[in-house]
Amino acid sequence: MFSTPSSVRIAIYGSEVTTPGRGVGLWSIGYNGAVTAAGATPVFLERSTGARSWNEVLHGFKGLVLCGFEGQSDQGDLESVCVWCKQRKFPILAIDAGLLALNAALGGANYNDLSRELPEALQHRHPPEPGLRHAINVQPDTMLAHIYGEGEIVVNSEHRQAIQRVASGFKISGNALDGVIEAIESTSETWFALGVQWQPASASASGLDIQVFRGLVDAGNPPVAKKVAAKPRRLAMAG
Repeated sequence: MFSTPSSVRIAIYGSEVTTPGRGVGLWSIGYNGAVTAAGATPVFLERSTGARSWNEVLHGFKGLVLCGFEGQSDQGDLESVCVWCKQRKFPILAIDAGLLALNAALGGANYNDLSRELPEALQHRHPPEPGLRHAINVQPDTMLAHIYGEGEIVVNSEHRQAIQRVASGFKISGNALDGVIEAIESTSETWFALGVQWQPASASASGLDIQVFRGLVDAGNPPVAKKVAAKPRRLAMAG
């Protein structure tokens, strides 16, 4: 159903989702399946860019999914590509570790351990059992609200870190009910830059989560989306 190749190429910098599961059943779990379902061709980038600049690495791509690599402790490359994206207003969807790198790279601050630094927070990670979910409030008049709709939604939660102070040029677009920041976005109307703390391509993602990938694809494809904050096209859901 979603296997037709697209001329819109989206780069993925990070590890593919490996958690087993069926997901929503309309597309394969993982970034490959989600980006394909959103109407683009996903391409995983090598972890090491070597001597190549980001201009070279991302040449020909229309957007970037930044999710980070398993076991990655050095955030240098993650943060440098965030700066590059801001300078060129290159569409970026930052997920989990990618969100934290985006915030740190552009001047924000992050919690390293929520349970220790913010003990009053709700449970946001429940190892070793995946699939913990909680509600978040989507803020009105945000790009995230165009994607999900305003009000309360439920997302998966597998993180122990979180944003403490939002980077300049960004605003909060989603909070957990305990106030923990779950999503941020650029305040610029000409740059699609969205970061989410949850895992929209994992086995525990909801059918609505495909919309963050469709928003990225639309932002990188001008004939489809003339405004970066335009409401993404919705996929017809089976049943």
